[in-house]
Amino acid sequence: MTTTLVGLVGLGKMGGNMARRLSRAGINVIGYDVDLATMQALASEGALRHVESLAALVAALPAPRVVWTMLPSGDISQTALETLLPRLQPGDIIIDGGNANYKDSQKRGAWLAQHGIGFLDCGVSGGVHGLANGYCLMFGGEAVDVEKVKPIMQALAAAPDRGWLHCGPVGAGHYTKMVHNGIEYGMMEAIAEGFALLDAKKEFALPAAQIAELWKSGSVVRSWLLDLTAEALKDPENIKTIAPYVADSGEGRWTVDAAVEQGVATPVLALALMMRFASQGKDEYAAKLLALMRQGFGGHSVKKA
Repeated sequence: MTTTLVGLVGLGKMGGNMARRLSRAGINVIGYDVDLATMQALASEGALRHVESLAALVAALPAPRVVWTMLPSGDISQTALETLLPRLQPGDIIIDGGNANYKDSQKRGAWLAQHGIGFLDCGVSGGVHGLANGYCLMFGGEAVDVEKVKPIMQALAAAPDRGWLHCGPVGAGHYTKMVHNGIEYGMMEAIAEGFALLDAKKEFALPAAQIAELWKSGSVVRSWLLDLTAEALKDPENIKTIAPYVADSGEGRWTVDAAVEQGVATPVLALALMMRFASQGKDEYAAKLLALMRQGFGGHSVKKA
């Protein structure tokens, strides 16, 4: 048995676009979000039929049900699962498409299995461009559950035969996505540092925007991230308005934690994470101490705030 009906919980930037892509592929979506206006807007587009509670969502789905959650990791996801569980029946399937910690996914999979509920942990990449281009889906779970939701995966992916992969048992999907995001940190940092170095050579007045476009054609560093960089560089004035602050969602930290646990050297990934912290002002205290040490042993002057 496969399904062409899914309940989707969490209709933000990712979840909303996923509902749109599913509906365009002929997958019927019943959606729920705490933001009523968001649900109504998607419903007015024909992307889904909305309900006003998780209980109503479960009641609207015929058994065996498939419920896909696109919620922030941690307590919000756990609370949603605890609300859903007593309303579900053995044979139903929950797919967690949020950026959960793979260890949490392993625990949740075992917990839900005790109640006869299937669980797939799905790492989703593609961002806001997934609606048009398709998503990259990496998921873990039992093969029998994967078979049941294959039409959903194929509808969301770039194509029915690519862009989705059953990576292994429960936890494997979010582990794979975690490593993916760690690599992303490293690639982004390398590109940003390179263009900073181009910008620093003022005597050459290097045309950064044109160089980015140049590298998109035939260069070994061509990539979607470079494409996005080239687009950003088209408006250099816009860059001046941006604060030098880069958030970290948590997956970069988990990647480095996993590297330490397994004794795998990942210096680029780890340093890219540290640079995120530095951008958040978390190196200011250390920098001040460095200046004072330098003054102490060499009498060097320090700049006052």
